[in-house]
Amino acid sequence: MTTSRRYSGKTADERRAERRLALLGAALDIWQEQGWAAVTMRGVCARANLTDRYFYESFANRDELLATAWEEVRDETLRMVLDAVAAHIDKPALEQLRAALDVVVHHVQEEPARAQILFGDHAGSAVLEQLRRQTVQETTGLLIELARPHLKPDVDGLEFRVNVLLGIGGFVEIMLAWRSGLLDADADTLVEHLTGVGTSLSRMFLKGDTNG
Repeated sequence: MTTSRRYSGKTADERRAERRLALLGAALDIWQEQGWAAVTMRGVCARANLTDRYFYESFANRDELLATAWEEVRDETLRMVLDAVAAHIDKPALEQLRAALDVVVHHVQEEPARAQILFGDHAGSAVLEQLRRQTVQETTGLLIELARPHLKPDVDGLEFRVNVLLGIGGFVEIMLAWRSGLLDADADTLVEHLTGVGTSLSRMFLKGDTNG
């Protein structure tokens, strides 16, 4: 039985994982500073102080790195949403929605550079456009499941999905416009307006005791 050789107290797998994290961190830094198009293999390697060889040890190509960076920020954002909802799990559905909107909108305001990874312009990158579309669909499914205990028993499933998809897609566009300065509002005001839209869209679907 062979054992992994250790250098500086770390196995080869541990060192490989560290290099991958360094490359990913460098990609995220460059993306936040200059946008996704500035994330190149050579630029990331230079920022991480690693050679090309180590890039290909972790990522097949630049698109895989971009996708991994996107997914990390997406998952981080979804965790924030789920934590906000969990903290209000005994509250009416619209209070849960407001909590979710509040945490995301304030995150965009407080960390605009990081927010551009999800809510920035991805035109020109097929992989990022595909991930954006996929994320909208997956988030729609997640919100439908979270809302299910609060729905009227006779809700039309397709009609509800269309409305949730409309809400999610609209939210993404509003975040894009807000980040671009096209909407002149502070975070709290924007949350108020978004909650109002959510309330209007949900009236025909939620049980009466959750519309308060």
